[in-house]
Amino acid sequence: MKKIFLLAILLSSYVGWSQDPAAYALFDKAIKKAEAGNSKGAIDDYTKAIKIDPLFASAYLNRALLKQKLGDINGALSDVNITIKIEPQRADAFTTRADISYKAKDYKTTIQDCTTAINMNAKDYIAYNLRGLANYHSKNTKNACADFTKAIQLGSQSAVKNKKTFCK
Repeated sequence: MKKIFLLAILLSSYVGWSQDPAAYALFDKAIKKAEAGNSKGAIDDYTKAIKIDPLFASAYLNRALLKQKLGDINGALSDVNITIKIEPQRADAFTTRADISYKAKDYKTTIQDCTTAINMNAKDYIAYNLRGLANYHSKNTKNACADFTKAIQLGSQSAVKNKKTFCK
C-alpha cells in the first residue's frame, strides 16, 4: 500500500499543475513534507495551495491520499470527488476513489471506479488488482482471477500474491 500511495503522489504531481507560482511552491513544499512523513504539515500546505488556486486538482488529490492515510475517509472522499469534478478524465483519481471505497467495503463502487479508471488507462495495474479484490469479495471469483491475471501481466506484484491466495 505504501508503494501505491507514493506512486499516486508522484503521478499526480505531474498532472494538473497550477498556473499560480505561489500555489506551485506550496504544492512542492507539501510533497517534500509528505515524503518526510509529515502528513499533517503536507495537508496544511495543500490546503494553502488550494486557497490560492481552487482548481488545483493535483493538490486536492494529494491531500485526499494523505487524509485517507490518516483515517479521514470522508475528507479524502470529498477531495477526490472535487478532483474528478475539476479533471473528469483523470484515471488516477478514479483509482484513488476506488481504493477509498474498497476500504469502506463498498465493493460495487470500487468495481465501477476501477472500470472507469481502466477505460481511461488500460495499463492501470493498480485498478485491475483492486477490482480483482472487490470482485472476490463480491463472490465473483472468475472476474477476480481475470483481473489479477491482467494486473500481473502489467507488472503488479501484489496481484501475484492475490491470485495465489484467492484463485485456486
